Order: sequence, then C-alpha cells, then structure tokens
Amino acid sequence: MKLVVTEKNDAAQKIADLLGATKPKADKVFSTPVYRFDVDGEEWVTIGLRGHILEPDFAPQLVYKKRGGWQGVTAEGEAVPADIPATLARPPFKKKKPFTEDGVELKSWKMEALPYLVYAPIEKLPKEKDIIRSLKNLAKKADSIVIATDFDREGELIGADALACCREVNPTAPVSRARYSAFTKAEIQGAFSNLVAMDEDLAQAGASRQDIDLIWGAVLTRYLTLVKFAGYGNVRSSGRVQTPTLALIVARERERMAFVPEDYWVIRGAFDADATAGPTAGEGPGAFEAGHATARFKSAAAADAAMAAVAGAASARVAAVETKRRTVAAPVPFNTTSLLAAASSEGLSPARTMRLAESLYMDGYISYPRVDNTVYPSSLDLAEVVRTIADNPAYAPYCKELLAKGALTATRGKKETTDHPPIYPTAKATPDDLPPAEYKLYNLVARRFLATLSDPAVVEGTKVSLDVAGEPFVAKGDVLAVPGFRAIYPYGLKKDETLPALAEGATIAFNGATCAKKQTEPPARYSQGKLIQEMEKLGLGTKSTRHAIIERLYQVKYIQNDPIEPSQLGMAVVDALDKFAPHITHPDMTADLEQKMDDIAAGATTREAVVGTSRNLLSQELGELLPHSEDVKEALADAVAADAYVGKCPKCGKDLQIRASQKTKSMFIGCAGWPDCDVTYPLPKGKIESVPEPCPTCGMPQVKVTAFRAKPRTVCIDPACATNQEPDVVVGECPVCKAAGKESKLVARRNPRTLKRSVTCENFDECGTRYPLPQYGALTATDEVCEACGAPMVIVTTARGPWKLCPNFDCPAKEQEEEKKAGARKGGAKRKPAAKKASKR
Repeated sequence: MKLVVTEKNDAAQKIADLLGATKPKADKVFSTPVYRFDVDGEEWVTIGLRGHILEPDFAPQLVYKKRGGWQGVTAEGEAVPADIPATLARPPFKKKKPFTEDGVELKSWKMEALPYLVYAPIEKLPKEKDIIRSLKNLAKKADSIVIATDFDREGELIGADALACCREVNPTAPVSRARYSAFTKAEIQGAFSNLVAMDEDLAQAGASRQDIDLIWGAVLTRYLTLVKFAGYGNVRSSGRVQTPTLALIVARERERMAFVPEDYWVIRGAFDADATAGPTAGEGPGAFEAGHATARFKSAAAADAAMAAVAGAASARVAAVETKRRTVAAPVPFNTTSLLAAASSEGLSPARTMRLAESLYMDGYISYPRVDNTVYPSSLDLAEVVRTIADNPAYAPYCKELLAKGALTATRGKKETTDHPPIYPTAKATPDDLPPAEYKLYNLVARRFLATLSDPAVVEGTKVSLDVAGEPFVAKGDVLAVPGFRAIYPYGLKKDETLPALAEGATIAFNGATCAKKQTEPPARYSQGKLIQEMEKLGLGTKSTRHAIIERLYQVKYIQNDPIEPSQLGMAVVDALDKFAPHITHPDMTADLEQKMDDIAAGATTREAVVGTSRNLLSQELGELLPHSEDVKEALADAVAADAYVGKCPKCGKDLQIRASQKTKSMFIGCAGWPDCDVTYPLPKGKIESVPEPCPTCGMPQVKVTAFRAKPRTVCIDPACATNQEPDVVVGECPVCKAAGKESKLVARRNPRTLKRSVTCENFDECGTRYPLPQYGALTATDEVCEACGAPMVIVTTARGPWKLCPNFDCPAKEQEEEKKAGARKGGAKRKPAAKKASKR
C-alpha cells in the first residue's frame, strides 16, 4: 500500500480524484476520512491532516531546587547561562501543562521568571491526536509513503512532522515528496511521476520560525501583561514581527499628529472654447486652475490680487498647448504581496483575501497563492491557460485576440524563484460557479494574468496654458489613446479627462473665477494593502504570515479602521517598548532573523544556531526592560484606563471601567475609585464598546454589545433600568416536580442583579430546576414539551428570525446532536452547492 499524506482533507480527496483510475472509495480510519483507490494495480490511500498536527511548546523540565538553584538545559541542550540570577521566591515552571502564548496565569508566573523562559526547553507536542492515531495506523501497513503537503516552508514542516509520526511505527518505508502548484490533473500527475526527496533544511527553517515566534511572543506578552494587569483586554500581546509592524503604524500616526497644515488658495476659472457653444473645456466652472506654476497661492493677498486682476475680463488667450504621449507598461504577474495589495484596493482585506485564495486553490480555480515569484516558468503553457479561461464570456473576445497573435510573451517581475509560479487561473469560472467574494478575487487573478500577456497602454496627456489679463491658468487632461492591457485590466484606471482642441494664440471666452482656501494634508495612513507592501520591503514576516500579523493587531485592539489607525493602547505599547528596548520595535533585528531563517533553508546555517541567537537577542532586550518595569507600567496606565473606560460613576464621579476580579478573573464594570467606592455592575456577554450617549431612560452610561452571530445592540449598564426589565413568562410545568407528584410552574425571568436570563421552577428551593436561556431575543412560550427530556419548548426571536429550542442543557437530544456535529466536522465534508448559496445570501 502507498500512503499519501496531504495537508488537508480537501487536498486528499482532490488528489485521489485526479490520480485514481476509477472513483476513489471514501473510508474512515477511526474518525479520520481517507480515500482509497488503485494506480496500476497498486492500492493507494490518501489522508488529509488538519494543518500542523504537532505544535511546539515549553517543556516543564526546568525545575527549582532549594539548594542547587535553577537546574535545567536550553532547547539546544546547553546549560542555562550562569549570568541569569538564580534567586527566585518560587519556581516559574509550576504548571504541568505546556504554556500557550496567550495562556497567561498570573498565579503561576512572576516577573523574575521571564529570563528563564527565554532559555526554556521546547518540545513538539501532539495537537491533533485523532489524526495522529489514524496516520500511524495507516503508516504501519504502508510499503511506501509520499508526503504531498503544500510546497513551502510551512508545508515542508507539516510534512516532516507527519513523517516523524509515521517513523515511530514504520522506520523503514521509503519516503518521497510530491511538489505541485495547482490542483489540475496534469499538475498532480506530473508531480507524482517526478517524486523528489524531502527538503530537511526547508523544514528546519519552518521549525525555527515556530520556535522563535513562540519564545518572543510568550516572553514579551507575559512581560507586558504582568507589568500592567487590567480586566479589559488583560493580555498585552507582543511579538517579534507584530511589534515592529505596529511601530510602523504608530510612527505614521505620529507624523500625522506632528504635521502642521499650511493654508493655500486655489483660483479656478470657467472658460468656453467656443463662446457660442457653451462650456467645453471641462464640466463648467473649475475646468482650469489659476496659479503661478504650482496652481497655488501661499497668501490670501496674492490670491486677492489675482482675483482683482481677472475681475471683469471676458476672454482668455491660449498661451501654449503641450501634448505628450507616455507608455504605461503592462503589470507583472501576481505574487502574494501584490495580490493582497490589489485586492485590498478592491475592498478585500488581506486576511479575507488569503482565505478566499486558499479556497479557490483547493477547488482548483487558481494556482498556489503563497509565492514570492513574479516570473512565469518556461514550463507553463501560457496559451493553454488562455484557452482554459476563454469560455468565460467576459474574457472570450480578449482571449481570442491574444491567441491570434501567435507566440505569447509575458511581463517579468524582479523576483524569480523556482518553487512555485506566480498566481494564475487554472480553471474557468463564471459568476454562477462561485460565491460573489470568491469570484471577485478570481476575476482579479484572471484579468491580471491576461494583462501580463498584453501590450502596454498609451496615455495622451494635454496641458493647456491660458492667459487672463496677465494671470496664468493651467488645465491638464489625460486620455487613454491605446488601451493595451487596460482593455482587460481596468483596476485603478482613472476616468478620461478630455480637453477641447485648442490652437496656440486662440482667444476663448472667460466666464469668471472662484477662489477657494485649502490646507495641505498630512501623510496618509497605511491601508492594509500598503502596509503589506511596506512589511515586505522591510523584511517583516513572510508572504504567508503578514496578513495574519495585521489581523492579530486588530484582534488585540492595537489598531482599528482601514486605513489603519492605532488605538491609544497600541501607541502606548510601542512608545514604552521603544523607549526602553528600541530593538524590539525597529525592523532591523527582525529582518536579520528572517534572513538567517532563509539561510537555514539554503543549508548555510542550522536551526540550533539561529534559535540560540534569537534567544540571546531577546535576553538582552528583556535585560533592558526588567529594570524599567514600573516606568513601562506608568506608560501603559493611561492607555489601559482609556481602553477600559465605560462612563462616569453615579456615586463618586470617577471613571467606570471594565475590570477583572483579582481572584476569579471574571469581568465586571467597576469604579476606578475602589476601594473607597464600591459601585459595580454586571458586564453583558459579548464584545463591549463604550458609547458617548447616556441612557435616555435613566441617564446611566451605555455600552454597545456585539454578541456571537448577532447584530450590535446598545444597552444600559444598570440592571435596574427599565430598558433591562422584562416581564416574567410562564413557559410550562416543571418536569421534575411533575414526576414527584407536585405541581409547579417554570417561569422565564431575567436576574435583576446579573442580567442573566433563565427558566426557573417556582419551587426552586426544593427541586433545584433551572435552565439557562439566550440573553437576547424575545421569548415566547409554547404548548409543546421536549420528547427527549420533558422540558417545555420555547421560541426565541432574534434579528435572524425565530427558532424553537429546548432550554435543558442536559437534554439527551442535545448530546446526540453534538455527537453528529462533531462527526461531521471531523469528516471534513466537501463544500456543497448549498453552502455556496448560503454564502451568497
């Protein structure tokens, strides 16, 4: 049996479909789907992983001994450096379970423990135990193994980890590697006909990134969280790439804040090219701008003088007409960065673009989307790709013109690699084949591919200089003279600005002028697409991680909006780190580590050496931060308070803030004047944002609550407010009391103190029956009872419509339903057309 290991279940099914002589048989090994088929009489089985099945984490091997101090070794097998203090009040590695980046537990950690975490051993631990068990079961029986994960640094690491699991049960089976760039029959068959060896260096480069990001993220996140713990957003996230990226955004914001606008004045005149024909030199007033070379006046006096000079003038003389043609080259092929930037301009965020691109790739519509390459390989049949997408009516005429030219020549970008080709369409798609967002991205990719095979565009620019009573007016217009690639790729194309045909020395009518005062603008904020490009330029992150870094910054509320604006907390974090450990916020050190990881992939250095270097660098930065912990705390304090602000306390007038209990870590709204002021309110469930308007009913502060899969709603924080009151609803008889021969009603009500809603028995003190209810939505009683448990059925009506439910969380029917859902999730069912329709809705 030949075992084929892929990165995802969809890929396993796709490869089985493309390689099998007949339709593959879907099967399961334990709970993991597999696909069985024959190739030349040999049994093949494909199994899909779920991305990484192993994950690195800190091993609890560093222990504290009262007499011997700290005993342990680093992940590289070296002793913990002697210059780290060995006097701690308690062991930092108290937990038995491995640590995770955001799993901050202050009871188990002290600030003094962080230097040891820098050098803590790292080990690979199972992440997908069910899949690992199924993989080992198949590997035992395999005569040979083919690793067919995505061919990039991360994919090679995923494949290497899967192979390590296989080797535990089958150490002798031959192993080979299938490399492919698209899910097409020709590409997959070619890959499996030309199997190669695993690239250990590439896998080690991926592993080094995991280790380095784990160490930096864990140490810096814990440091910031311990420095200033607060209830709201209590994890102060930081990382090797995340922090310098945030610093770019903050630096741009600082430029904007420091920018001093300057006033200037623009005079615009209205002209008729033919006094009897009406305005033809543009659309009415403003067709021509007045000015001296720059079309601007730096003082109001100069602008007033110009207006006075042209007052009463009725004609203008054409002083000069200049016409120039410029050639606009066709765009180069898409790599990941340029695709994300182009899609961002069309309203698709980088994170969403990558999700859509991954879906299109898995469904066989585009090639592999994580690439640096911008040069099509000579092996790619460009004409065949054109013929493949020509059946789309939107492209058909243009494709016919391209094919009629004969041999096709594509543009070439500056980056040329040999792993994957640039992103190109691999199958025909129309708006009927894909959900709108996926087709929008596919259309961008297909048109870009056709544009790279096209001629340049020619733009004709015209500049007309006019003289009105000695004052110069200038008009400029561009017209697309030769469409070239613009005929198929209109993205970013400006509308033609046609100027009238005028001869030098001619006289035309002048219809007056207007003067407007304006101000110079500060530097623009980064869009997500522009930030991706800047990150690539500075060597921050990789093609596969940059979009995720930006998404992470949004999640931890360091940035907001698009174009991107840093939050007060994000600016405070950067300012504090930049003051005491500037290497963390600057891109140079991160870019240098990125280069060293590239050197691992090239075989020029080792994972151990690079990870060791990164540990030493982090140790130096932490050494700078630890003595200034109080300073960093003070720098973050105001931002944390602003981040948690809800409104003013009705009792003492101080700030109400979202806080966390120091004992239970549960969230609530409390007064900043505690312990002198003990005002507290329950925190509604969901994402919480403060709103400036007080409650119109009682005057208390309000918050905007966005619950899971629900529309945002504004609620008063005071449980006693009339807007939070609901009438009690009798929903039926209590099944527990009924079984005991007693009569008692179940009543749905909202707790006036906690705002939680539940169904409670009137005889609760004796029978103890209480069912939780969804916190939002109108509640309606029914005459029905649940067949499985006897609890009364209720109807909850939300913005998404009414739905009937049994409120009993321990209902046997719910357990059976969860088991079915879990089986469906593990099965990784192929997306059906119904899912596509749902996404369109």
